[in-house]
Amino acid sequence: MVGPTGSGKSHLAMLLAERFNGEIVNCDSVQVFRYFDIGTAKTPLPERRGIPHHLIDARDPNEVFTAGDYSRAARQLLHEITARGRLPILAGGTGFYLRALIDGLAPGPERDQPLRERLSAREAKRPGLLHRLLRRLDPPSAARIHSNDTPKNIRAIEIRHSARKPVHEVYSGGRDALEGFRILKLGLFPDRDRLYSGLEARLEKMFADGIVEETESILRRGFDETCKPFEAIGYKQALQMTKGQLSFKDAIFYARRDTRRYAKRQLTWFRQEPGLEFFSGFGSEAGVVRKLEDRVEDFLAAKS
Repeated sequence: MVGPTGSGKSHLAMLLAERFNGEIVNCDSVQVFRYFDIGTAKTPLPERRGIPHHLIDARDPNEVFTAGDYSRAARQLLHEITARGRLPILAGGTGFYLRALIDGLAPGPERDQPLRERLSAREAKRPGLLHRLLRRLDPPSAARIHSNDTPKNIRAIEIRHSARKPVHEVYSGGRDALEGFRILKLGLFPDRDRLYSGLEARLEKMFADGIVEETESILRRGFDETCKPFEAIGYKQALQMTKGQLSFKDAIFYARRDTRRYAKRQLTWFRQEPGLEFFSGFGSEAGVVRKLEDRVEDFLAAKS
């Protein structure tokens, strides 16, 4: 169950889990981390209605958790859930995690943390430098990666540096695809204007509910501001507020802008997802719920 942020995936996943004896596997890259609750719109434990949820609050904020880590952990969970005679239901908006789980990832070089730190420091001093460097080292990769996407630029340079060849050559050996499961991909695609309006309201509620205070509490636990989940929309602006770099008004402005851009990227990504069945509307709409329930019922009835 995929779709842009704020489309109602979590609510719908729980309805499907209740009807079809399911367990939910999170597919959101930030909900994996403990303590990041308000800004990720995690379903509070009392509201999960006894439905098992997996890969939520599974790692501390300072732990590295890659798409490969997600694929390995989620695949193990799929086998465990089906062994219990229950239906695994993935729900989330991190398309790369979903693709890593289903299609697999080609083996690549290990992370080189010292190199990453050097590259990050250079990018901080001269924004855009990494993409210019990547254009010299690996032009095809640079053409696919946005100049502002620092993590992907770093990874591409890291691969080029470690493997001594371009990224596409490193990954040309194929992928380890998921086996042993029938897969039904369902996507929520609400009206864009209604989605954006709802996202703005949800974002303002996050700040009203205390995302800044939550950010401060995470820092007081001893986690550094460089931890990966602090890069997430909402937390990034909340962190800047705690440091006196943004006013409340500016934090809302930038968080709203970035949320719209993120939702747009998600819509673009999922439109290109092979085999994804599209449903117009939100996961909270009765008509959408009925259509999806009927589709899942037909899928399960067709099991060979």
